[in-house]
Amino acid sequence: MPVTDPVKLQIAQKKLLMVKICRKCGARNPPSAERCRRCKTYNLRWKRRSLQR
Repeated sequence: MPVTDPVKLQIAQKKLLMVKICRKCGARNPPSAERCRRCKTYNLRWKRRSLQR
């Protein structure tokens, strides 16, 4: 069910897309993370934020 309210859409995008992903194990980490919570490596990237409609 798509979200039509722009405020709720912005909240959902922030929750789902503003995370860092570990390149080694694929774990989701908070935006402030310097290293992975699961495997302790420093090899993190931002989650790709392209929205597909």
